[in-house]
Amino acid sequence: MASRAEDWLRQAQRDLDHARDTLADGTFEWAAFAAQQGAEKAVKAVFQHLGGEARGHSVSQLLAALPEAVRPPRDLIEASKELDKHYIGPRYPNSYPEGAPLDFYTRAEAQRAIETAERVVEHCQRQLL
Repeated sequence: MASRAEDWLRQAQRDLDHARDTLADGTFEWAAFAAQQGAEKAVKAVFQHLGGEARGHSVSQLLAALPEAVRPPRDLIEASKELDKHYIGPRYPNSYPEGAPLDFYTRAEAQRAIETAERVVEHCQRQLL
């Protein structure tokens, strides 16, 4: 089967673009979720490129599972743990004792998620060269 790495990476970039757009619109919970999705798909692109397949949604765990030669620095893996928290929380009101996700997300939090996701995507792009 042909590698789908480029497809995963293109979608990762599109998700990051969506994250930036929703940040500009003030929809911070969706910006954080889209950033998480972009990072997750970028890491899955690397697995595809290497002939493997990755399962799960934890960006930090996916990054840590990459072979050492393509694994990012520890600080990026640690930073991506914040992205892991944006997989469920932005989408479901029952993630919180009361209120909706839109009540809890801030511009600064969404911006940090986007910045971290950009770092993850950049790292992954370099691995596909």
